[in-house]
Amino acid sequence: MTKLRLGVNIDHVATVRNARGEGYPDPVRAAEMALAAGADGITAHLREDRRHISDADIDALAAITRRRGRPLNLEMAVTPEMEAIALAHRPHAACLVPERREEVTTEGGLDVARGRNAIAPVVQKLVDAGIRVSCFIDPDLAQVAAAHGCGAQVVELHTGAWCQAVRERSPAAPALLVKLQAAAAEAHRLGLEVHAGHGIDYETVKPIAAIPELMELNIGHFLIGEAIFIGLGPAIQRMRALMDEARSAPNSGAEFAKSLAK
Repeated sequence: MTKLRLGVNIDHVATVRNARGEGYPDPVRAAEMALAAGADGITAHLREDRRHISDADIDALAAITRRRGRPLNLEMAVTPEMEAIALAHRPHAACLVPERREEVTTEGGLDVARGRNAIAPVVQKLVDAGIRVSCFIDPDLAQVAAAHGCGAQVVELHTGAWCQAVRERSPAAPALLVKLQAAAAEAHRLGLEVHAGHGIDYETVKPIAAIPELMELNIGHFLIGEAIFIGLGPAIQRMRALMDEARSAPNSGAEFAKSLAK
């Protein structure tokens, strides 16, 4: 099975920095450490309210990822401001996400089916600029079809509901994993590259990583939290090892689902 890429989201290094208004910890330093530890790319979400990542961070991250020959994945809302920033920096990838000022974190996928008229022109402009465009969506077949119809090259499946169900030992967890598997299969059938992310930790990563159509996971909050205890490099290396184990034993996802159903 194809090796699964790991994108590390460094947003919450900036959250800690901004809590005191200091210049540290530096998310750019975290990005460099992540790449050295085995991350395949860096993800950063430039929010409208700049609650964590700043414009200066994006400037610096674009520079170091180009220098290192690694991709920068810019998560962005579908707004004229963010479109202009993406076109100015031309990151390797842009992931279109929903955004509300009052949310603590991204609470669900982008509703591409309802927002197609606004989303499709932005996708086209970014693609024309040579940026790989992804839509961050719930694992819903209608949303997969809509993302494909908008011209996106990638979908990133929102794994948050499944991860939360696993942590809560909810009986809904097995069905949510099946939805992720079905959405990944349909996206692949349509010719989309398939990624996944949100809420993934050491417990939940292997069943996700075992989905054969997936090419990339984007993981941030858990890794930054784990880094407090064991360091960023070891946290990433352990996640990388679990991903690789899942790829070498693809039945692990089905086995995990069966264990949840008991």
